[in-house]
Amino acid sequence: MSEPVRVLVVDDDVSVALVHRGFVETLPGFVVCGTVHRGGEVLPAVRSTRADLVLLDIHLPDESGLDVLRRLRASASTVDVIAITAAREVETVHEAMAGGVLHYLVKPFSLATFTERMRAYSAHRSDLSRHRRTPERLHQDEVDRLLQARQQTLSTSALPKGLSPRTLDVVVASLRQAGDADVSAAELALTCGIARVSVRRYLEHLERVGLATVHPRYGRAGRPENGYRWRV
Repeated sequence: MSEPVRVLVVDDDVSVALVHRGFVETLPGFVVCGTVHRGGEVLPAVRSTRADLVLLDIHLPDESGLDVLRRLRASASTVDVIAITAAREVETVHEAMAGGVLHYLVKPFSLATFTERMRAYSAHRSDLSRHRRTPERLHQDEVDRLLQARQQTLSTSALPKGLSPRTLDVVVASLRQAGDADVSAAELALTCGIARVSVRRYLEHLERVGLATVHPRYGRAGRPENGYRWRV
């Protein structure tokens, strides 16, 4: 039987930290190894508790969770990080992604949403562990699958009401296939077989969370339109 995932809960609000601790404790295969409330306490706690996963708040009283994330990576720590925060700014999401967070959960969220993300993380961790136990090098399709799991996890975090993960996957796949070319919502709608208005909403979501870039397209017939490009 595999060892449970050791989780360090980081939140400046004591009551919220207790809620998140309770969420973790409902999940088989996970155990809380510690709780801290300040950014300066995170790195020592990761070392002393041998944490596998940090649930990291962005708004901390002494420093930003983004700074904590940078210090973790500068220390060569390989601990996994899931951002759990009320911060919704595009730049914050993008910096968290650049720091290697595996999920970005926007407060408040339900136990069901938390459970879904943690199960996805557990599956991704198990997949990595399975590959580590084999001496063979990864094939390209295996590398793609591991990276795609992270990208899809990030893109579905805090999905706006009315958007579905399954349709988002279709839009993401079509946008990635376009490569370095900018594509409009209308062009992508034809590829996906989805209404243009719906495609635009998914593209706007991807742009907000930093997974797509948007560029005005000039010099074309008709009204000016935006072109989108996959960013990761």
